[in-house]
Amino acid sequence: MGYEYDIAVIGLGPAGMAVSVMASEMGLKVCAIEQRKIGGECMNVGCIPSKSLLRMGQIRHAVARGPAMALGEAAAPSVGDIFAKIQAFIEEINTTKTRKMFDKVELVLGQGAAEFVDGHTVAVGDRRYSAKTVFVCVGSRPAQPPIPGLADVPVLTNENVFTQSDVPESLTVIGGGAIGCEMAQAFSRLGTKPVTVVHADPHLLPFGDPENGALLEEAFRREGIVVRNARRIARVEKEGDRIALITDRDERIVSQRLLLAAGRRWDLDGLRLERAGIVCGPRGIRVDKRLRTSNRSVYAPGDVNGHALFSHAAMHQGMLALMNAMMPGPFGFDFRKYVVPWTVFTEPQISAVGSTGQQLREQGRRYEAVTSRYADYGAAIAEDIAEGWVTAFIHPVTGRIYGARIAGEGSGEMIGEWALAVQKKLRIWDIMFLQHSFPTMSFLTKRVAETWMMNRMPKLRGFCRRLYGSVARRPAPKE
Repeated sequence: MGYEYDIAVIGLGPAGMAVSVMASEMGLKVCAIEQRKIGGECMNVGCIPSKSLLRMGQIRHAVARGPAMALGEAAAPSVGDIFAKIQAFIEEINTTKTRKMFDKVELVLGQGAAEFVDGHTVAVGDRRYSAKTVFVCVGSRPAQPPIPGLADVPVLTNENVFTQSDVPESLTVIGGGAIGCEMAQAFSRLGTKPVTVVHADPHLLPFGDPENGALLEEAFRREGIVVRNARRIARVEKEGDRIALITDRDERIVSQRLLLAAGRRWDLDGLRLERAGIVCGPRGIRVDKRLRTSNRSVYAPGDVNGHALFSHAAMHQGMLALMNAMMPGPFGFDFRKYVVPWTVFTEPQISAVGSTGQQLREQGRRYEAVTSRYADYGAAIAEDIAEGWVTAFIHPVTGRIYGARIAGEGSGEMIGEWALAVQKKLRIWDIMFLQHSFPTMSFLTKRVAETWMMNRMPKLRGFCRRLYGSVARRPAPKE
């Protein structure tokens, strides 16, 4: 059977962009379908605009700390211009940068939702597109938990928060994960008072270590952000022109706006996946290790399979899925074998990769946790960023690196080195013998390796004394 295209892609978020651009550069005929905008949620209403908002808040916070930090004042727009400025940035990225990447791709943009006709054919309205291989890259959307009264009040999510006309006077955030924490700090620094974070878990960033959550909570406390851990929300209700949130402890939290950041959902019903024989589970489309669905001609990289809800994971999976589609027989890449680092872009930044101490204990693995603190590093003190630490989990004998956690300035730039070490099963002396530029914060990574080695010194002292024994035992000269 002949097909109109080699590749058809549904959704142009990070995964779909990776598939489309790479496939077209390889000389394949590609059709890419996007109902809304190129870039998907990440580019338009997710990680990119949120970083813009965080940067503006950071500049204003720095200015408020004193004249020494006021150099960034000119870079911060007025509060009323913030969201217009963000939309201008996104428009510039989309029109002058991203669109150029799709010169060799046939785009079906803004013409409606896609749905399967069969395992190789996708329809948009009355038009049908057939392809040898189809990639479903529709991602995920904000979930709305079944809280009584929530559907009866206006709610902000990442999908509409960047299109407001102004910064809210006061804000309650439901959810203490990455999105909730980033938005709480950004709005607090832009003048929203108070900002209150309410969530069900015992500490902020429940997917990370309790110590990192506690560090961030203390930073929030200093900035006036209120955190209510281990709370269940009994109901939400209108209170005049405000919104009241009532917890299971009979606390009543009233604010002008309510921001929901409590998980993700998969909006797959309109795709008519059953027509293509594609099976779904509770966390999205089921895929095998090669990212194939139950229909071997259809791949589902990115959020839509529920394995790792990060933009960089979606890009990576998109690349692997395309390569797997082009490789015959038993060859291919198992996407589960690649580590997934993550970063929360609060201040301090929180980043992690690999196993935690708790996971290693549960697995019965021996490990040593080695920490290097920003407060012990002269460069961090001099730059007034002496908060946080770098902790690595290392086998005490072999030196194999199992994982790392970084809380502090620049952690998102530093975690990549640890991710490579974990993925390639490197030993800690590989880090120690790598020269790190000084005085960068990444030098703290080298200090972790040096500390691990110094902890081995007691066992080496006897050898060293025997090697230089004649000198070590020589009596001191008389004066």
